[in-house]
Amino acid sequence: MQAAQLLALLADGEPLSGARLAGQAGMTRAAIWKQVEALRARGVPIEARGAAGYQLPWPLQMLDVARIRAALPAAEAHALGALEVHWELDSTSSELQRRGAAAGDFSVVLAETQSAGRGRRGREWLSPPGLNLYMSCLKRFDAGFAALSGLSLAVGVIVLRALERLDIAGAGLKWPNDVLAAAGGKLCGILVELSGEYQGPCAAIIGIGLNLRLTAALRAQAGQPACDLASLAGGVPPDRNRVAAALIAALVDGLRQFEHDGFAAFRADYARYDLLHGQPLQLSGALGAFGGIGAGVDAQGALQVRMADGSVRRIDSADVTVRRS
Repeated sequence: MQAAQLLALLADGEPLSGARLAGQAGMTRAAIWKQVEALRARGVPIEARGAAGYQLPWPLQMLDVARIRAALPAAEAHALGALEVHWELDSTSSELQRRGAAAGDFSVVLAETQSAGRGRRGREWLSPPGLNLYMSCLKRFDAGFAALSGLSLAVGVIVLRALERLDIAGAGLKWPNDVLAAAGGKLCGILVELSGEYQGPCAAIIGIGLNLRLTAALRAQAGQPACDLASLAGGVPPDRNRVAAALIAALVDGLRQFEHDGFAAFRADYARYDLLHGQPLQLSGALGAFGGIGAGVDAQGALQVRMADGSVRRIDSADVTVRRS
C-alpha cells in the first residue's frame, strides 16, 4: 500500500520534497523515488519541481467510503448491500463475481486502480490510480434474462442522469451503451455481465469506468478519441467522492425503475441523449457491411436504421460495429 500512501500525501497538489515525503511515509528517499516512478508508469502525472520536490499538476481526492456515504441520500445509502473502496483490484466486476451468492443486492465495489480493467469485447480499460472512477454494482433480479433486454442502454441513461445532477452537460449516448462527449471522445465505458437462470432469478454486474481527468499521454494510450469530465466542466471536474455518490444514487434509483418497468421507462431519455439519431451510419459485423440513417431504438433497445429504400432495419447484436459516416 506504499503507492496509495504516497498518492494520498501528494493529493492536495502542493509540492513536497523527497525528504519530507520519506519522513511522512516512513520510507527512504530511494523508496520514494521508486514509488513515484511506479505511479508515473501507471499514468499518474507526478512532476519533479527541483528542490521543491514532487507535485501533482492539480489536486485530486482519494476515494473514501465515509465521504461517499455522507453524499448519498438516506434511502439510497440504506439500499446498498455493501460499499467498498480498494486501492487495487484486477477489476471491480471480477471482485463482485468472486463474491458469488454472498454478495447482497446493490453491492458496490470501487477501486483506485485496476490491473485488468476490461471493456466490451475484451478490450482493456485503462485505470490509472486516483484520476478516474472504476466501479461495479451488483443487481439481482427475480426475472430471467429475457426481461433484461435493454439494460445496458438503460445504464447509459442512468450515467447521464447522474452527470446532469452534477451539472455536467455536453455528453450523449452511442448505441449500445457508450457515453461520449457530444463534441467527440469516449467519456465512460459500461460493461454489463449476466449470470443465473434464463427463466430467473438472475443477476447483473454493471461495471462503469468514467473519465474524470485524462493526461495527453493517457489519451494517446487509449487508442481512440477520449474525453473527460474536466473538459466538460471548465477544466476542473467535480470531487471524485461526489461523482461516485451521484453515480451510486442514480444506479439505485434507475435499476429499481428498470426492475419494475423495463427499458420502456428509459426510452424517452435515451432518445434525448441519442447521438446517432438522424446521422448517416456505417455498420459492419456478422450481418455484413451496410449504411443507413440512425432512426433511434425500439422498445427492446435494438438500434433502428433507416435504409435507402425507406425500410427500417433492426439491429440487436452487440457484435455489430457502428460508426458515424
